[in-house]
Amino acid sequence: MTRTDVRARLYLDADILPDLARLLQSRGEDVISAHDVGMRRTEDSAELEFAAAADRAIVTSNVADLVRLPHEWSHAGRRHSGIILSHRQVSRSELGVAARSVRRLLEAVDAATLSHTVQSLDTYRS
Repeated sequence: MTRTDVRARLYLDADILPDLARLLQSRGEDVISAHDVGMRRTEDSAELEFAAAADRAIVTSNVADLVRLPHEWSHAGRRHSGIILSHRQVSRSELGVAARSVRRLLEAVDAATLSHTVQSLDTYRS
């Protein structure tokens, strides 16, 4: 990223442990969790709506449901701030690996590039 690039802000949906948000926050990332904003039992479409309204990319392990929404939004002419898919559920024992993966993605892809795309977090795992 160049100095003019804006780092993406993230919304971790209800499928992602809130501990990951806290770990990323402690490392200076602008991250909120569904658990922290009262959206634990919210439909996927409403979570994407919330993230888009807050100008945040959504991070989810709910691949089956979230993979269809970008197509629906695109056909409707709607834009989102990005969808980051984790093809595996993040466990407490993997929080460090997940945090490093998210940070690698944020280093590689700025907010403008992430906007209206779907990224795989697994690409950035080590």
